[in-house]
Amino acid sequence: MGAGAQAGAEVLGPAGEAAYLRIEHVGKRFGDVWAVRDVSLTIAEREIFALLGSSGCGKSTLLRMIAGLETPSTGRIVLDGEDLARVPAHRRPTNMMFQSYALFPHLTVAGNVAFGLHQLRPRLARAEIDARVDAMLDLVQMKAYAGRAPQELSGGQQQRVALARSLAREPKLLLLDEPLAALDKKIRRQTQFELVGLIRRVGVTCILVTHDQEEAMTMASRIGIMSEGALVQVGTPDDIYAHPNCCFSAGFIGETNLFEGRIRDGRLVGADFPQPIVLALACGDLPAEGSAAWLSLRPECVRVHPLAAADEAAAASGCENRAPAEVAEIAYLGGHSIYHLRLPGGRSMIASVPSAHWGDAPPPARGARVQVCWAAPDGVLLSR
Repeated sequence: MGAGAQAGAEVLGPAGEAAYLRIEHVGKRFGDVWAVRDVSLTIAEREIFALLGSSGCGKSTLLRMIAGLETPSTGRIVLDGEDLARVPAHRRPTNMMFQSYALFPHLTVAGNVAFGLHQLRPRLARAEIDARVDAMLDLVQMKAYAGRAPQELSGGQQQRVALARSLAREPKLLLLDEPLAALDKKIRRQTQFELVGLIRRVGVTCILVTHDQEEAMTMASRIGIMSEGALVQVGTPDDIYAHPNCCFSAGFIGETNLFEGRIRDGRLVGADFPQPIVLALACGDLPAEGSAAWLSLRPECVRVHPLAAADEAAAASGCENRAPAEVAEIAYLGGHSIYHLRLPGGRSMIASVPSAHWGDAPPPARGARVQVCWAAPDGVLLSR
């Protein structure tokens, strides 16, 4: 099982890197409701960290507390050794880019980027402001649009201007609240890589809030999954995907098949799979005999074979777990297809099968009888 975070437990930053931002037992209560509950987290300098979760999980509230737009009910936030508790939002060495971009329609592109620089104290010389605006617009490739109004730009161009404005004040910490939500899917995918490249080029530490798992997996070096105001798991994208620490993480990141049962003689026994599921873990690593447990199995780990050659194929691939199934639906996606399968007893299961898997033989159609199988090490055992 992957390492994760319980509510109230401290989560350390990347191995070997000093903590640049420390969030220590931070909570936020609105009336009787805790929007954020006892969150502890450390983030390294120049790291791109994503807070990921569904609407209402507390991720934006946590971001607003870092920015100074909300006051923590408990705990403290320390940035580069400075406790931010007594630092008002406009004096914090942070800058926040909102989902709507919040560009001023009465100002030009250059005017929007310069706006925050005019608020700095002590005041900057006009020549220094102009030079920094030019540098920022050049960085985001918007220098040619300096004289345009925001409403004359596309969504992607507005996003670049908002980023330039956020970076112009040279913050120690850049806060991005759903920065790509306003863009359509195709532009959003392209912009993800551009945005990461810009952030790394500038070298600013960044916290990204998103509900889009693909966005978090693409842009962040580490991800913190939030649910009901608490951190559920923190880790690299590949660690969280391959080693979820609970059913929520397993189901929230990507697709998975979750089998519920109880531990009996080193196997998972339950009513939703035809026979006891063989587990790869040693008995010493298993939950207690008779206790409830879940197995997370990613769709790409499930092998599908025609019944005629199923046993031979399963044996050749070393699959200890197998069962007959019926193809209920198929979603063809070019290089692979998603098979929605029905097990005996009615339980559904999802398999992602490469198109090349079938070779020259025709793939099974809807209603076909097949065998599903997987190797024991491909499943991740969960105790909660």
